[in-house]
Amino acid sequence: MLKNGALLALFAMLCTALVAGINQFTYDKIKQQEAQELLRVLHQIIPDNIHDNNLIEHCILIHNPEALGTDEPLPAYIASMQGEPVAIALETVAPDGYNGDIKIIIAIDTNQQVLGVRTLSHNETPGLGDKIELRKSDWVTGFNGLRVFEDNKSRWAVKKDGGDFDQFTGATITPRAYVKAVHKAVSFFNAEQQKLLTRPANCEVEYE
Repeated sequence: MLKNGALLALFAMLCTALVAGINQFTYDKIKQQEAQELLRVLHQIIPDNIHDNNLIEHCILIHNPEALGTDEPLPAYIASMQGEPVAIALETVAPDGYNGDIKIIIAIDTNQQVLGVRTLSHNETPGLGDKIELRKSDWVTGFNGLRVFEDNKSRWAVKKDGGDFDQFTGATITPRAYVKAVHKAVSFFNAEQQKLLTRPANCEVEYE
């Protein structure tokens, strides 16, 4: 029994070492792929013709649980043309999706108009809630060109709740949470635009 126990312990140690080695080997590659995917999304929602800077390198960290739906600081990427800010892409979270958090990124220009919205990650039900993915549906493009004003607040809701946004058949919770999260993030930018766009853009400065 002692021999078998020793063999099992050795086997477990070897497996642990192997997994750790694989994780270490693939970590940098995974991070590189994530950065490339983020850059691809950023170029989708912030047109290349309105900025001349590297979006990934020009970011700040924002900590605002009420506005962004999470207690974790989230990055925001600032687009500029000849040194002048022209837009921002805010990451935010809809914490009340049907199956948990929905991570979203929203591009807004300095006229407080939504340039584009994309879903970064989610666990919503395939065939129902996953219509928040652009490859499954063009629903997220419905935010393009919109603004948030005090007098249009009620329109920022799904049609079932009296708003302008379509809900999904059999999945109202997902779009309801999504619209709410986008509205809160845009409202936050509208209120804090000057402060956000003048922060040092080094992705290490945390804004509260």
